Formats: sequence, structure tokens, C-alpha cells
Amino acid sequence: MKRQQKEPNTIAKKQEEKIDYEVYCQYTRVWIPDPEDVWRAAEIIKDYTEGEPILYLKLEDETPLEYRIGPKDNALPFLRNPDILVGENDLTALSYLHEPAVLHNLKVRFTESNHIYTYCGIVLVAINPYEQLQIYGEEVINAYSGQNMGDMDPHIFAVAEEAYKQMARDERNQSIIVSGESGAGKTVSAKYAMRFFATVGGSANDTNVEEKVLASSPIMEAIGNAKTTRNDNSSRFGKYIQIGFDRSYHIIGANMRTYLLEKSRVVFQAEDERNYHIFYQLCASASLPEFKDLALTSAEDFIFTSQGENIFIEGVNDAEDFEKTREAFTLLGVNDSNQSSIFRIIASILHLGNVEICSERDGDSCHILKNDPHLAHFCQLLGVELEQMEHWLCHRKLVTTSETYVKNMSRKQAANARDALAKHIYAHMFDWIVEYVNKSLHTSSKQHSFIGVLDIYGFETFEINSFEQFCINYANEKLQQQFNQHVFKLEQEEYMKEQIPWTLIDFYDNQPCIDVIEAKLGILDLLDEECKVPKGTDQNWCQKLYDRLSSSVHFQKPRMSNTSFIVIHFADKVEYQCDGFLEKNRDTVYEEQINILKASKFQLMADLFQDTNKDSSISTSSSSKSSRVNVRASKPTPKVPNKEHRKTVGHQFRSSLQLLMETLNATTPHYVRCIKPNDEKEAFSFESRRAVQQLRACGVLETIRISAAGYPSRWTYPDFFNRYRVLMKKSDMTVGDKKLVCRNLLETLVKDPDKFQFGKTKIFFRAGQVAYLEKLRADKFRSACIKIQKTVRGWLQRVRYQKIRKSAINLQRYGRGYMARRYAEQLRLTRAALIFQKQYRMVRERRDYLRVRQAVVTIQAFTRGMLTRRIFQEFLLHHKAMIIQKHVRGWLTRRKFRRARNAAITIQCAYRRMRAKLELKQLKIEARSAQHLKKLNTGMENKIVQLQRKMDDQTNDLKTQNEQLVVAKASLGSEVNKLQKELEMMRSRQGDGSQLTSLQDELEKLRAELQEAHTHMKKLEEKHSNEKMGLEQRVEELERENSMLKSEKEEMNRRILHHSKSTEDQESSASQSVGRVQAELDEERQRYQNLLREFSRLEQRYDNLQEAKFQPGHKRNNSTQSSLESDSNYPSISTSELGDTDDAIQLVEEMGVEKAAMDIGVFMKLQKRVRELEQERKRLQVNLEKMEDQVNCKGIEPKTTSEQESEDLAYNSLKRQELESENKKLKNDLNELRKAIADRASQNSSSNELQDGYNLLLGQLKAANEELEVRKEEVLILRTQIVSAAHQKEETTNQIETNNVPEWTNSKKPIDKEEAVRAYHGLCESKNKASDWGYLNEDGELGLAYQGLKQVARLLEAQLQSQARKHEDELAAFNTQIELLKDDIEKKQEMLNHTMSLSPEAQVEYSVQQEITRLTNDNLDLKELVEKLEKNERKLKKQLRIYMKKVPDMEVSLTAASSQPTKAKPQLTRQVTVQRREKDFEGMLEYYKEDEALLVKTLITDMKPNAVSATVPCLPAYILFMCIRHADYINDDQKVHSLLTSTINAIKKVLKKNNNDFEMTSFWLANTSRLLHCLKQYSGDEAFMTQNTAKQNEHCLKNFDLAEYRQVLSDLSIQIYQQLIKVAEHMMQPMIVSAMLESESIPSLAGVKPMGYRNRSSSMDGEGPGSYTLEALIRQLGQFHSVMGEHGLDPEIAGQVIRQLFYSINALTLNNLLLRKDVCSWSTGMQLRYNISQMEEWLRGKNLHQSGAVVNIEPVIQAAQLLQVKKKTSQDAEAICSLCTSLTMQQIVKILNLYTPLNEFEERVTVSFIRNIQNRLQDRNDVPMLLVDTKHTFPVLFPYTPSALSLETLHIPANLSLDFLTRV
Repeated sequence: MKRQQKEPNTIAKKQEEKIDYEVYCQYTRVWIPDPEDVWRAAEIIKDYTEGEPILYLKLEDETPLEYRIGPKDNALPFLRNPDILVGENDLTALSYLHEPAVLHNLKVRFTESNHIYTYCGIVLVAINPYEQLQIYGEEVINAYSGQNMGDMDPHIFAVAEEAYKQMARDERNQSIIVSGESGAGKTVSAKYAMRFFATVGGSANDTNVEEKVLASSPIMEAIGNAKTTRNDNSSRFGKYIQIGFDRSYHIIGANMRTYLLEKSRVVFQAEDERNYHIFYQLCASASLPEFKDLALTSAEDFIFTSQGENIFIEGVNDAEDFEKTREAFTLLGVNDSNQSSIFRIIASILHLGNVEICSERDGDSCHILKNDPHLAHFCQLLGVELEQMEHWLCHRKLVTTSETYVKNMSRKQAANARDALAKHIYAHMFDWIVEYVNKSLHTSSKQHSFIGVLDIYGFETFEINSFEQFCINYANEKLQQQFNQHVFKLEQEEYMKEQIPWTLIDFYDNQPCIDVIEAKLGILDLLDEECKVPKGTDQNWCQKLYDRLSSSVHFQKPRMSNTSFIVIHFADKVEYQCDGFLEKNRDTVYEEQINILKASKFQLMADLFQDTNKDSSISTSSSSKSSRVNVRASKPTPKVPNKEHRKTVGHQFRSSLQLLMETLNATTPHYVRCIKPNDEKEAFSFESRRAVQQLRACGVLETIRISAAGYPSRWTYPDFFNRYRVLMKKSDMTVGDKKLVCRNLLETLVKDPDKFQFGKTKIFFRAGQVAYLEKLRADKFRSACIKIQKTVRGWLQRVRYQKIRKSAINLQRYGRGYMARRYAEQLRLTRAALIFQKQYRMVRERRDYLRVRQAVVTIQAFTRGMLTRRIFQEFLLHHKAMIIQKHVRGWLTRRKFRRARNAAITIQCAYRRMRAKLELKQLKIEARSAQHLKKLNTGMENKIVQLQRKMDDQTNDLKTQNEQLVVAKASLGSEVNKLQKELEMMRSRQGDGSQLTSLQDELEKLRAELQEAHTHMKKLEEKHSNEKMGLEQRVEELERENSMLKSEKEEMNRRILHHSKSTEDQESSASQSVGRVQAELDEERQRYQNLLREFSRLEQRYDNLQEAKFQPGHKRNNSTQSSLESDSNYPSISTSELGDTDDAIQLVEEMGVEKAAMDIGVFMKLQKRVRELEQERKRLQVNLEKMEDQVNCKGIEPKTTSEQESEDLAYNSLKRQELESENKKLKNDLNELRKAIADRASQNSSSNELQDGYNLLLGQLKAANEELEVRKEEVLILRTQIVSAAHQKEETTNQIETNNVPEWTNSKKPIDKEEAVRAYHGLCESKNKASDWGYLNEDGELGLAYQGLKQVARLLEAQLQSQARKHEDELAAFNTQIELLKDDIEKKQEMLNHTMSLSPEAQVEYSVQQEITRLTNDNLDLKELVEKLEKNERKLKKQLRIYMKKVPDMEVSLTAASSQPTKAKPQLTRQVTVQRREKDFEGMLEYYKEDEALLVKTLITDMKPNAVSATVPCLPAYILFMCIRHADYINDDQKVHSLLTSTINAIKKVLKKNNNDFEMTSFWLANTSRLLHCLKQYSGDEAFMTQNTAKQNEHCLKNFDLAEYRQVLSDLSIQIYQQLIKVAEHMMQPMIVSAMLESESIPSLAGVKPMGYRNRSSSMDGEGPGSYTLEALIRQLGQFHSVMGEHGLDPEIAGQVIRQLFYSINALTLNNLLLRKDVCSWSTGMQLRYNISQMEEWLRGKNLHQSGAVVNIEPVIQAAQLLQVKKKTSQDAEAICSLCTSLTMQQIVKILNLYTPLNEFEERVTVSFIRNIQNRLQDRNDVPMLLVDTKHTFPVLFPYTPSALSLETLHIPANLSLDFLTRV
């Protein structure tokens, strides 16, 4: 103990020798000892020099401290690690390795981040949180499964995965050693480790061994665990569980060994402790009917369960735990009778403890009261004799060599014997249960390997330590020795592996202490020897210990006691009390009592003690001979009178411990050290003193010491380069070898070569060197920051100076401008004053002049007005008289008219009232509708507008007439004046009276005309005024009616709004109900698909069992089997999928000959062109026959009418002949090409020959098109001319001229010159051939002119007719467009009315939406137009190229013709083929019943996706359906049933065989879904026929309803979809984490930190997953998508696949982020956001952004944002809460706890900030979930997508070898 306590100081002294005193400078932080907190942080405030006695420090509370330094007193304090290293996952990653650094790191992780697990080299340190944590679910197990130990955060699952992986890789047995003191969580850790193995290595069959292994835990906890002062569920025994695995590493069985059950607890418990749980569980369930005969009551009524004074455990329900225990018994196969017997034994032990033993008067004897109920119950429950048990509880038998006699026992002896019997019964029952558990976990299969989990008690020291504590500490000494040796071995192997010079490290060896205990004449030997002495006592044994072991340094005698001894263990020195050692070691039970139990009526009770003559207690053996370890003696001993047990407990324990150590040494150990943070069991409370005690006891500090003695800090060369390249020079960065760069850098920075070593893959550093490098790095960054700050501040000052200078210049400029403007203002004012004076004087003079002038004018005006008024009064009197007369006469007439009208109105009103009442009801109904109101308002408004417009027109007319009258009046007045002047002149000149008379008459006539004009004008004014008044009245009436209608309209609008609101509420409620129904539907679909998945899994398991039954052994697939190659290059393609021949030529020219040769689609386009020509030929043939029939019926008609018909007939005939010849030529070329290709394919010709074939194809194709496009019209025109010339022989030249010249001159459209030239040349060429042209003149010019002009005229006439038809079509199109525009206007009017009824904001939004929609439609129309124009342009360019090529040929031909005019015309070399009329197919395939197996084998079993890759997608599905159609057509139900059943079974077999092939699975998913769609499309159900063509409707099934098979195919499609998802996820799973979190998509962004020992875990040596990049992941997704697209899988299903894969990416990424501290940083958040943006870009590129995939990765997006946002203030907390809506509170808090700064300039997230986040998120109703369920699958939905393919056009490639199928 003394050595252990001084060990830290020893380490300090060793380190002091190597310490650089320069490190102890100002601002350096250190650790100093503290009596309360063990270690306390401080900071140096003054530089320390070597030899100074005082170190000046400052504590964290700013308190100064003088720390004395001396060679004897205190060494220099330990240095603190940089803050960036605090909280690391691995303690060995710390730069300074010592006790305070370890303690502080554990405290920070436990209290601030709530991390209970931490690595310390190979040891996992587990701190008990005393709280249930959500980190042990199945999703966590899946996250850790398959991961390397250093990749994830520390966890018990990581250790278990490491053991499982090493077992599978190294084929070596593994052990997990879980140790720690009581209450540290050993049992829970071991239980979780076994749960991991049970989940990962599940049984290969249905034996459910893993469930049985887990079920053993509640049983062992019930019978072996109890409450102690330190732990509510403390294991009072040690156990080693071996979990066996087969060669496939599935669990096949298990075995359990137990060690040193604490039997004394059965009869005695200390204060505030309990007995074993099973006693309290049974008492809590005593009221159950099946336990009435046990006579149990509360646990307080029994002595064995009430000594601790507290029978309850807070938060534990004993009755519920008892039910779990019974369920575990049942699961392990313990039947009800055995369970009942076990409970009877437990109850009998309780009753035995309550048996009261009374002392006799002499004190040497005792007795039991008569009718003791507890003794009666004890005997009844165990089935033994009451009198015998009563007698032998108070007596004992002594056997000597000569006689045997019975001796009385005192009350104390009898009580001890009773307690010994109770302990013995319980121990035997415990061993029997363990043996039964081992039997149930035993398997007959051969065990390949195993993983052992050792859950054993840790080092214990109490105030009173007895025999049990001695054995426990002895076992821990052995385990610590094995641990030290293993750690030293691993450390040495690491150095040797990296070829580092190795110097032996002196580590603590506890072999001397072990020798004191187990060596010859050690403590255990002396104890056994004393037990053999007849009258041996504890005092005598203790005295022997003093005499024999006093010389050992590990043994001491207490000063104040002679009945105790001290052993100095590796963890502490412990004082043991000798009282009870001998009795517990002997474990004596009297033979008479055992014999009574042997004679029990109950078989189980009798069986427990059948072998007691061999051992003192039944050993915990297993069924496996190789793993059997007996805790008791393995050899039987002869029976000795009165003493049954010869082998002592100590000897048995030593033997079992030795076997355990041998087992552990034969395995690879893994260590879990459990730490108890406090004694009060408070959640996440850390007491440093208790933690330090346990760290020293469990060997963690020893691991640290061994690591610190060598090179504890280790970096790989790339990590070191990335971390410290800031310290390098620019010239060093140019060197390509990173190792050399690292060497040069270290040799420059660290002068002492002993401080580091270069390994093969890593750099090794002494303790503190990483901190020194971090300091240099921080200084470098600090200097860079200062430089940046200097530059930025200088820039800011320059900007400020420039702003000030600019402001001063502006001020000067504005000041000078102000002065100039003020001077200019003065000049302007002076000039203005002068102008004012001038103007004033002028105004004053002008005002006087105007006053005089105004007075004169006024006098003249009043005088003239007086004269004019007099004349006007006269006219007025006459006019008023006339008005009075008019009104009186009109009144009389109107009175008469009114009387007659009133009579008529009265009659009409009576009748109309009757009609109105009938119409009122209908009008009221119509008036209530909003549409009526709108129409009414529209009509009224239109009327008002029309009336207003009419009134305006009349007003304008009136104004015009008034103006005309004024003009006429003025003209007449001027004329009268003129005449008067002439009259006066005439009077003055002549005195002729007759002339005067005539002038007067003329004057009177003019005056009469003027009067008539005035009268007419007055009439018009009266009429206009009357009409105006009437219109105004009508307008007022209409306005009143309009206002009334508007009010009604408003009321109706309010009603409509109210109704719309109620309707919206109803719609919202209906939408909510629809949403609920949809959610229920999705849930039901999910459940159905889960059941389907379970069915497929069970079906797979059944198949596996069948295969295992009939084909034992392991078989491999034939790896030599290769995929079938395509036999032919002819694909199957439909007519709708082919383009025209022009596109084919253009495609060939663009792609080139070689690429076009590989695309046989060009060939199919040519074939399509031939078909079109054939159809055209048939149509023309029909038209010709019709026309001939018409001609025959009509007979001979006039020549003028038959001329046009004959020409049309000739034209059509010639066109038909031309098309026939062209068709024959093309088909001939096609046959030649097919023959050439078939010959080359059959002979396996080379690519050159294939190239020649396609060159032939291209040449023929071009020639055919040239002849088709260029020669067609020429031939038609010329032949039409020749035929029509025969009918015009009798016409004369004059008639020709007179008939044709007007046509020429009257033609409005210009003549095509090229056509005219062609016609002329045609006539010239045909001149010599014609024999009936004798009527022409000699040179033929007249005939040529006649023929040319006639044909041109006919062409022009045809063009005019076509133009007329075109105009008619355009007119119809315009009419249609007008109708559309009208509809558009009406719609816009409705939209306008709707818009006016909205609010202003809604109007803006609605108008923006409408405008966006309009622009979108316009954009689409323009795009379509552009595409058409581009296509037209391509065709025109192609024609131009053809014409350009034709010119040289024509020139050559003309030259040849001119040179050899008499040469005969060459004969055609083209073959003439007889055309066979194509047969109409019905889209069915016929096959014989015996060919069904071959059909299934060819289409399914042997089908390879690449064999039909160039054909129609889903070709096998179409072929199968066509076969089904034929079977339905012939009404053969057996054939349909057989084919469908064989198809489904064959698909299942293929998928089972290729269960890991994505391409094959996708292929058959597409074909299965297509077959399902075909069965729906052609089922005859109207719901599936809406999109069918008429021909497809004819192909519907006639006889059978295959709805059941559709359901089977739907289920099969779901199964294939699930398999597809499984395969894709399996392929992507290794990529996701590496691509999303680890790969550097943005180079040099991620930082590197030291990872510690776990980064060099053995599981990573020599292996490790490849590093995948984001590009690889996106490439894999693209490959999946392209494969699905190539196979013709529906886009909706492909979108669902991508959506599921993105969910898997999100789940794995987020789970790893939540379980890895090293990736929770700002730089990782940046990388993750960039990666996600790339994934979204890929989705948009594939048009999958609407598939819901982006929504599935929203949690990862928010997690990345959470890593990047600020995390300081309350505003930041509010922003985080509003941002992270897709993350649960547990996930947000976990990420914040894991957030790790990679540089010194970043800050950690404070605990207060995390608490603030938790408080804000309390109101959320999140599911308490930390990790995302990676196995969740969205329900798949297969939408119905009918096919547009016509079955009769389907072509079956020859390479499929389906010759036995016949097309019908």
C-alpha cells in the first residue's frame, strides 16, 4: 500500500529528470495536490528557474499561492494539457499523461458532456451514471456493428464488436473482463455486452439461443444479486459466461461458471442491506393463488429478510421482477413443477430462519417449542419428518473409533447449525439452477469459438473485512497481474511493429503479494492446515501468520490487534479480521440434517443432496467437457464420520481461479473497468477522491504509467502533416514525400532526438511533446492573427482617413458653392429690381388706357343690348303663345289617350299579375343565385353604358346641328346684308321699281327660309330636350335599380363568403379526415408489407431448412457460369418508337459510321420508311380503283369535264407506280442488307466486315432518299405531260394560245422556274420517243411551247386551288382562334371579377401567380416552336446538301449524253422482288404445353439482363403476357394456371439465387411490375382501360379473371422491392459514412486531432474499409438510377427507391454523427453541408427533387447547420430551437455535448447553454429517440402505368431462341 500511495510521486520524480524547466514559465497551467479535490488547477504567474524553492501560482479563483519546491517535499507540479485535448475519447491521446490529467478528462466528459465511457488504451473506463440512458437500443447496436473501435465514440458495444471481429478474423477465443467495485455497474455492462452478441450473432436456426442467453440474466440476478450499501443490484458471486459460436459465427450455445457465492448473506445482512432478490420477490407475490400453500407473508416477518431494516428498493417493484423471473424460467425450459419446487425451497429457507430455538437451564442444551408453525411449514414444504428435523436441529452425532453417541448442542451451536443448513440448501439450489441453465443453453453442435464475459467482483475494502473480502481481493490480484502483463505485451508489440528501439519498462508486478497468499506456507496453506487441526481456532491461525509471514513486505501485523492481519494489495492495504475464517473455510454442515433432506418426498430436494459425499456444494459445471470447471473439489474423498467436507472453500476457490486464469490466458482479453462516481448514487455526480481510489485500484493509472514511460503520443505521417503543416516553410511543401517533410520539420523544431522516434507508419513522441507542438502551432496562428489584425486595422484607418479627406473636400466644395451662389443671388436681385421698376411703370400706364377703353365698350354694349332685347321680347311673346296652344291641344289628346290606356292597362295588369305570381317563385329562386345576380348586374351596367353612350351621341348631334344652324344663320345674315347693300346700290343707281320688287320678294323668301330654319332648330331643341329628360329619368331609374341590385349583390356576396367560409371549414375538416385516412392507409400498407417481408423471410428460412435437410453441407455457386451473350443484333422495336428516314440520315451523319453501326435503330427507321411507302401505295391503289369505277359509271362525258379527271387519274397512277418502284427498291436494299448482316453474324465476322455492311446500308439509304426527294416530282410531272398530251391531239395551235395565255396572265402566283425548266427538258427528252406528234411543226417549237405553257398553267391552277383550300383552312383556324379568344376573354372577365372580390394583398398574389402561369405556358409554346423550326431547318439543310451533291452528277450525265447521243440506255441491275402481303397479328404467342418448362427456363431462369438490353424494356413480361393471352383466347384454364404459377416460382428462385445482385433484382422488379400492369391493362376492367387505344381494348382477356394472380404478383413485387432496397443499402452502407463525414470534399478544411491508442487498434491493423469519396457515393446512386431506367422500371418506383436510399444515408450519417465526437466540429458541418448540396444537385439533375428524398435528409441538413451556428447567447439558443425542427431534443443536446473545437480559437459549448436549450425544448412532444431507426422502410406504392406499346408490333429477337413460339 505504501508503495502504491507514493507511486504518483515516483512518476513525478522520474518525469522531473526529463523536464525542461523552460516550460515552467508565466501563464503555464499546472496541477497541484489538494486535500479535498485531490488535484487543483493553477497558473504560473512568474517564470521559474531551476533551483528556486518557491513556484508562484494563481488559483482559478485568482487567489495567489506560493508552492514550495524541494527535492524531498514536493516536486514540480504536473503540467496541464491544452484545452483542445481536454475531453478526448482516449486518455492516451493526452499530451501529458498523469493522474490529474486522467481525472480531469474523465470529470469533464462525465459531468459536462454526460459521456460515461472513455478509452484508456486497451481499457474501457465505464462510469456509472445512476440514470437510465437511451444509448443501448438496437439501433445503437446496429450503428456499432461492423465499425472499428477507434471510429466511434467509446461504448461497451465497441468493445464487444472488437471482440466479435477479432474472433472472426483471428479465429481466436476472446474474453471481456468486466471489473470494478460494488455499485460500479459491472453486471449491467456484462449484460449489455451479451445483448450485443445476441443481436449481432443471432442463431442460424430457430432455436433462439440468443434469447435464452439473455433470459439467464434475470434469473441469475434474482438468485445471486442483492442490495448492499453501495449498490442496489450488487452481484454477490462471480460468473464467467462463455457464448459459443459456430463457423458462421452464429450463437449456438452458452455456458456459465460461477465463483464464490456469498452464502453468509442468506442468514445475515448488514444495516440497510437486503438478502438475495428472490426472497423479496417471492414474498411480494405471496398473495397469488398458486403460492397459498407456501404460507408466506411480508418480508418483514422473516428474520432472514428483515435484518437490514429496509426491505424495499426505491424504484424497484419486486412483484413485477418476479414475473420476469418466472418468464425467464419458462423460456429456459424449467417446467412448472420444477419452478414450484424451487419456490418451495426458497420459502422453506425463510421458515427455517424463523424457527425459534430455546435454551435449557443448564445452557448446554436447547429445544424447539412444540407446535412451532415455521418448523412445521419447513418440514411440510420440503417433505421431511418433523420429529427427526426437530431432534437433529438441537442434537449432533459424534462418531469415534469404538462408539457413536448423540450430544446435545447449546442454543448458539444449534442456531449456527440451523444457519449452516439454510446456507447449504440455498447454495445447492443455486448450483442446481446454474447447472439447469447450462443444460438449456447447451447445444449438440460443434463449437468453433467462444467469447467469454467475466463479471467478477472488484477490489473491496470495508471497516470489517472477512473471508469473503480476502478471496475477492485475491482474485483481483490475479486479474491485475494478467492485465499488467497483457498491457506490457501490447505496448512492446506496437514498438516492434513500428521498428522503434525498445527499452524495457519497469512496471509494477504483484507476484510477491500473490505468493504471500497462495504460495507454500502462505495464508491459504496455513488456513487449510489449521482447519485440519481438531481444535484449531482463528487466534492460533492468526499467530501462525505472524510467525511465518512477518518477513514479507506485503504482510503486516496491526499494532493494536492480535486477531487481525494486513495484506498490502496492488490497490490498497486491507486489514482482515480473523474471526470466522476457519468456520467459513470449513463450511461444515452436519450429516444427520443432510440425511433427512436426502429422504425428502420431493424429488428435486432429494436430488440436490445425492452427490454431497463428493463435494461440499454442487459445482457450477457445464455440459461441455472441454469447458467444465468445478469450483468444488474434483476428486471424491472417503466419507469421514461427522465431517462431510474435506476440501476447504479456500482450496476450491484457488483451483477454480487457476482454471479461470488459464482460460483467460488462452484468449484475447478485453478490459472494462467500471467506476463508481459517488457513494450517494446521485446521477452524474463526480467525487474526485472516490474516483481516484478506483482508478488506482483497477489498473487504469498503471496503463497510463506504462504508456508515459515510452512514447505515448503517436501520429500517422498524413495526420501529422495536415495538423502541423502551418509550421512548415513554403519550400518544404514542395517535397512530395510527406515522411521526409515530417522528419525535416521535427528535426528543426525539436532539438532533442530522444523526444521523438520515427516508425514505419507513425511518429512517436514523448510525453509533453504534442503539447509543445501545439504551443508552437498556436503561436504561429497567433502571429498570423496579429498580422491579419494589423493589416485589417491599417486598412480600416486608411478607409477612415479617406472618408475624412473626402468629407473635408466636400465641405470646401459646398462652402465655395454657397459663396458663389450668394453673389449670383445679389446680381440677380439687382437686375430683378430694375425689371420690376420698368414693368410697374408700364402696367400703370396700361391700366389707365384700359380703364378708358373699358368704359367706352361698356356704353356701346348696353346700348346694343337694349335694342336687341326689345326685338327678342317680340319674338318671345309669339313663341309663348304658340307653346300655350301646343300644350293645351296636347293635354286634351293625352287625356283621351290616358283613359283608353288605363282601361287596357287594368285588363293587362290583371292578367300579368296572374302570370307574375307564377314566375315570381321561379325568379326568386333564380334571384338567389350569385350567377343570376352577376348576369343581371352585367346587363344593367351594359344598358346604363349604352344609354349614356346614346345620350352622348345625341348631345354631340345637337351640338353639330346648332353649329350648322349658327353657321347658316351667319351666312344668311351676311347674305342679307350683302343683298341690302346691293339693293341700296341698285336703288341709288337705278330707280327701277320692278327690280326693287324682285329684290324684296327675294328678301322675303330668304326671311321665310330663315324663319323655317329657326322653327326647325327649335323643334330639334325641344325634341332633344325631351329625349334628354327621358333619358335622364331612365338613367335615374336604372341607377336606382342598379343601386338596389348592388345592395342585393353585396348581400349575396356576404352570403357567398359566409357559405364559402363554411365550405372551407368543411373542406379543411374533410382534408384532415382524408389525411388521417391516408395516414391510416399508409400504416396499414406498412403493416401489410412488413407482414409480407416476414412471410418472405419465413419462406426463405423454410427453403433454407429444406435445402439443409435434403442437401447437407455447404455449397458454392458455380463461379464458372457466365452470362449468355447476344446472338443477334436485331432488336425488337415498335413503330411508334421509330423516327423518319431523314432523321436516320442525319443521325448517321452526326454519329459517324462506326457509332451508327452499333445503333441498329437506323436500320429500323429505314424499315419504317418502307412500311409507310407500302401503306401509301395501298391507299393510292384504293383511290385509283374508286376513280376507275366512277369513270365506268359515268361513261363518256364532254371533253372539258373529263380532261381534268383524266389528268388527276394519270397523276395518281404515275405516283402509285413511282411509289411501288421505290418501295420495291427499298425492300430489295433491305433484304440485301439483312442477308449481308446475317451472313456476317453467322460467320462471326470481324468488325471490319460489319463496317462494310453498314457502309452498304448507308450508301443505299442515301441513294434511295436522293431518288425519292429529288426525282419524284420530276418523274410525276413528265409522265403526266406525256399522258395528257395524248388527249389533246385535235386541238389547234390558236386554241392552245387562246386558252392558255389568259391563264398565264391571270395567274397571280409566280411560276416555279425550276419546275418549268424540268418540264421543258422532259419534253425535249420525250420528243424522239413519242410517235404521235406529227401535227407539230418541223422544229417542234410550237409543241414545246404549248406543252410547257399548258403544264405550267395546270400547276398554277393546282397551286391556286391548294392556296384556296389553305385560305379556307386558315379562315377556319381564325374562327376557331376567335372562339378561343372569346373563351379566353370570358375567363379573364371571371378572373377579373374574382380578383376584385379579393383583398389587395390577395389580389397582388393572385395576379403574380396568374402572370407566372401565363409566362410559363408562353415559354413552353416558344420552346415547342423553336424545336419545330430547328427540325425544319435541319431538313432544309439536308435537302440543300442533297441538291448540291446532285449538281455534279447531273453535269456528268449531261456531258456523257452529249458525247454519246446514240448510246443505248443501260439496263437496270436492281433485283425485282415479289411483295408478300403482311399478315395481321393479334398480339398473341402460341406454344405447346410441353414447351412451358423451356419457355420459363429461357425467359426467366437463364435470362440475363444484358441479353435484352437493346430491345424493348420489360420484353420478358410482354412475351409472357402474350402467351397468357393465347391461353385465355383458347380458354385453357390449366395452361394459364400452370404458366403463371411456374413464372412466379421461377422468379422467386432466380431472386433467391441472385439475392445480392442489384441489376438482376431491378430487372425482375421491372418485369414483374410490367406483367402486373399488363394484367390490369388488358383485364377488361373499365378502370384500367381509360388510356387504352381501340386496338389495345380488342386485346383484352376474354375468358378469365386473373385478379387473384394480380394480388400474388403485387405481393411478389413488394418482396422484390424490399430485396432491391436491401441489396442497395448493403452496397451503399460501407460508402455512406466515409463519403459523407470523412472524405475531404473541400480540401484542407478538416482538422486533425490526436486519436490515442484506439486509433491504432488491432482491429485496424492490416485491414480497414476503403476510403470512399462523395463522388463514389453519387456515382453509385447514379448507377442504381441508370440501371433501373434501363430496365424500364417505372419512374415512380425508382423515385421511391431513391427516397429510401436517401433515408438510409440520413440515418447512417446522423447516427454516426451522434456517436462520434471527432466529427462533431465546425469543419465537419461545412463538409457535410457541401456534400448534401452535391446530393441535392444530383437529385435535381435526375429530376428526382420531387420524390421526397430531400425531406428525408432534412435531419442531417439541420445537424450540419447546428454544427456551424453560434452557440453562446440566448438568441442563439432561440435560433437553434427554431432551426432544428427535424431533430429531437436528445439529438440536439447530444450534438452540442459532442461538439469539439479543432483549434484553440474555437470555444466549447457551455453547460449553461445546453441547459438553456433543454429548457426551451421541454414543450416539444418529440419521441424520446436518440438514433434514427436504420431498418425503417417506407411502404411502397405501385402506381398503375399502362403501356402504349401495341402487342402486335412486338418483335422477338432471334438471340432469345424462342423459335417454338408462334405469333398468332
